[in-house]
Amino acid sequence: MKRAVFLDRDGVINEVLTKRVKFVNKPSDLYFLPGVPEAIKKLNDHFEYVFVVTNQGGVGLGYMKERQLVKIHDYMISQLEKFGAIVHDVAYCAHKPKAGCECRKPGSKMILDLAKKYNIELQQSYMVGDTDTDIMAGKKAGTKTVFLGHSDPLADRVFPDLRSASDWIIEDSTEQEKNHL
Repeated sequence: MKRAVFLDRDGVINEVLTKRVKFVNKPSDLYFLPGVPEAIKKLNDHFEYVFVVTNQGGVGLGYMKERQLVKIHDYMISQLEKFGAIVHDVAYCAHKPKAGCECRKPGSKMILDLAKKYNIELQQSYMVGDTDTDIMAGKKAGTKTVFLGHSDPLADRVFPDLRSASDWIIEDSTEQEKNHL
């Protein structure tokens, strides 16, 4: 079995609701948060996989076409690769926010589907997000959870950004590995 880090996109990897960008509706709207490419590269060095799992209700609401969303993700992956950082797969829920689907976080279907596809040991994996729905999805799937922000009582750990979270994730997983030997 392999281990993975599941990352939310907006607010974890890229800016949203800032002076520069409100929503990411085209590739040129995607700006990495400070230290993100380096943090992902560091996670790549320690984990078999890094995935993105993201709710993108703007597609279901008609704000963008699904092919535009795919272009944004292709652009994100290619820009990260310039730093030597690899995102192995992107799962997204394009349904409307209140569609009641299983894939939209706080549902865990995106995580579970990726885990099945790539043979991931969820108890040895991590979900990183900036909302309660991200943390709930990770908990339902059986991962450890990391909240980026000020506080989240559901999360296993809280950090201000992915850069600082990645150091703890690597440290924690290394400790878990030692305990399983």
